[in-house]
Amino acid sequence: MSTFDDRENAFENKYAHDAEMQFKAEARRNKLLGLWAADLMGKSGDAASEYAKEVVKADFEEAGDEDVYRKVSGDLGDRADETTIRSKMIELMAVAKAQIMTEVSS
Repeated sequence: MSTFDDRENAFENKYAHDAEMQFKAEARRNKLLGLWAADLMGKSGDAASEYAKEVVKADFEEAGDEDVYRKVSGDLGDRADETTIRSKMIELMAVAKAQIMTEVSS
């Protein structure tokens, strides 16, 4: 029974680790997306950082990415279409995961 318990604990630990990494990656992606959108809106410095924080906070409204998309899309207006924003979200998720993996391995 001990071997089974060990395997179960290992699986639970891996699941918790993976969930934490996914959460961190999504938060990082949202920050990067916010900085990208801020640049399109002509914001820089502290204003861009504050806007990026707003985008990160928007992700807590509901499960999934739609709340983040709606926030950025609404704020950008005609500066970026849906395809551009969603493509940037995918691109920045890969960047965020790479950054986190680099930090973890350091």
